[in-house]
This record gives sequence, C-alpha cells and structure tokens, in this order.
Amino acid sequence: MKCIVGLGNPGNRYKFTRHNIGFLAIEFLIDKFRAKHFEGNSLYECYQTSLAEDSLLLVMPQTYMNNSGTAVREIHQKYEIPIADLLILYDDFQIPFGTLRLRPKGSDGGHNGLSSIIYHLENDLVPRLRIGVGGKTLPSEHSTGSMVEYVLSRFDTEEEKLLSQLLAYTHNACTSWVEAGIQKTMNLYNRNFFTSANAE
Repeated sequence: MKCIVGLGNPGNRYKFTRHNIGFLAIEFLIDKFRAKHFEGNSLYECYQTSLAEDSLLLVMPQTYMNNSGTAVREIHQKYEIPIADLLILYDDFQIPFGTLRLRPKGSDGGHNGLSSIIYHLENDLVPRLRIGVGGKTLPSEHSTGSMVEYVLSRFDTEEEKLLSQLLAYTHNACTSWVEAGIQKTMNLYNRNFFTSANAE
C-alpha cells in the first residue's frame, strides 16, 4: 500500500489559495483515478484506488496546515505504511509556478506543514513533492507577514488559466512515483512544465 498526502487548510475560505495546491492536487488525483471515499474523521479525509496492482490512499488532512503531522502519523501507524511509501504534496513559493521538485528526504525548508509531519513521524526521510507557486506577484521582501499573505492569496488570472495543466503534470508525476519509483520520477519531472513545454 502507498499513500499520497496533499497539504492544505480545510474550508472554502482557503480552497483556491496557493497554500492549498496540495489539496487541489489530491482532488485532481481523486477525479482522474476515480478513487472512492474510504474513511473520514476529524483528522483526515481518505480516498482509495488501485494503481500498478497496488492499493493507493489519497489523503487530505483536516487539521489545518500546522498540525498536518497528526493526520499523517495516524495513517502511517493505522495502515502500517512504510515512510518511504508516503508522498507529501505541498506548496513552495520559493520555486516558480509550474515547477515540481521531488525529493526522498530533507529538512522542512520552513514549511509548517512538512515541519509538523517530520516532528510527528520523528523522521525526515519522508518523500515530498514541492509544487512551485511563486509568481509575478511574489513580494520582493520575504518577511513573514508578507509571505503568509502571499501564500494565502488566490492565484492570479493568468495562473488560474494554467492551473489545470500544472495539476495534470503533478498527476503524471505522482503516477510515475507509484509505478516507476522516486529516482526515475525525479529525472523525468523535476523541472518547470511550462518552460520545458515551450522549449520542446
């Protein structure tokens, strides 16, 4: 069994914000994989499907971003999923919109959701897929207040038109992670979809 967890904040207020790209990606995967609702509680909403002859869980924590680790720990322990078979999807304003960065391990990079997961799992060997949300309106001064405001803002008009393409690219990367493993997927998808597509 493998598990893909998308990070975000529950509620309509946050639905289409940059910080919720993880939720948007999971919702896209649920639709494309025709996943069925499997379990829901105060910690998470969980959907199930099969891919590459393996059971795949798609999870959205319902604890708000800063406490995402409690949901991930529950899933990890309850279904005995190895940490290497967990993939965390989340936003990163430090890389450009349309860029994916898949890594098998590392620090939290200042992301509160991933920080919570590393803390509750007591392990930083957690595969993670950062989805770039940095755009033209990114503040030049990266103060805490300005960056919180930025990631909790909606995508601009141009980005919203391209969002479905980015989510489809993320879907392809996640499928590759399940079917082909992390190293091959890193080689294929660690790039900016839009600049690569234009170059081709």
